[in-house]
Amino acid sequence: MKTLVVYYSRTGNTEKVAKEIAKALKADVEQILDTKSRAGFFGWLMAGKESTRKVIPQIKGTKKDVSKFELVIIGTPIWAFTLASPVRAYLAKFGGNLKRAAFFATEGGSGDEKAFKAMAELAGKPIATLTVRTNEVANGSYVKLVKGFASQLRKI
Repeated sequence: MKTLVVYYSRTGNTEKVAKEIAKALKADVEQILDTKSRAGFFGWLMAGKESTRKVIPQIKGTKKDVSKFELVIIGTPIWAFTLASPVRAYLAKFGGNLKRAAFFATEGGSGDEKAFKAMAELAGKPIATLTVRTNEVANGSYVKLVKGFASQLRKI
């Protein structure tokens, strides 16, 4: 199955998980690139504000055509208990072109259910979801979670 992993990562946690998923599934990878800096405290603050207000920010152009993939796996960090605004922008633009989707989220607390619901509204019901906690990325235990997620996707 031709698969694409698309993700946005502010701190690198979502990127680590995305690359591990791509490795497990031998998938292509595409990073969602923001047009503004989200570094530091004020970047973090603005990120949460945008997500709460469901702002659709500008993102840089993409290279991969999602319609060419049988499965697109979309990854987001949780910002203010929902999906990151650059992921919202990506799904607003390309969500209608996905044949099948799966979602994953990285978080320190909670918000994955709300994020997955918002993502489904933009891209359709996912065939699978995965939530990875920040401490699981830090201690490496996310690798086992990713292997289980990849195994689940191969069976669908």
